[in-house]
Amino acid sequence: MAFRFKLQKVLEYREQLEDQAKIALARVQQLHIEEERRNEALKALLAEQEHTLYSNALLPAGERWLLEHFIRGVRDDLQSSHMRLRTLAQMVAEARKTLRERARDKKILEKLNARQRERYELEERIKEQRSYDETATLRFKAASF
Repeated sequence: MAFRFKLQKVLEYREQLEDQAKIALARVQQLHIEEERRNEALKALLAEQEHTLYSNALLPAGERWLLEHFIRGVRDDLQSSHMRLRTLAQMVAEARKTLRERARDKKILEKLNARQRERYELEERIKEQRSYDETATLRFKAASF
């Protein structure tokens, strides 16, 4: 009779949960990376536009007004990007925590599986040895006088 882990379905479910947590973490990390890139692009754009505004003192009034309002809009976008970055950082932390918990739960079941398998194999070796001992005793029984 082969070893059968009674909680195999539970272990498979825990592995599935861990895989889902890994995927969720990867998605959130990707969103965070994309938002960081967007944030850096906005910072570069803001610096470029501020340089254009402050380096040209002879800009026409309409252009200056347009540039000032554009810069104000970029600053608002940058501020909202910072808020999204903080939110995404919290989501990444939560996803990591979830992944750690699910990995720990799976690891516990894997250890239980390993211990039960070792115990089963030991019991099987003991049964086999007893069988060999009985066979040897019967085969080599001392002659009676």
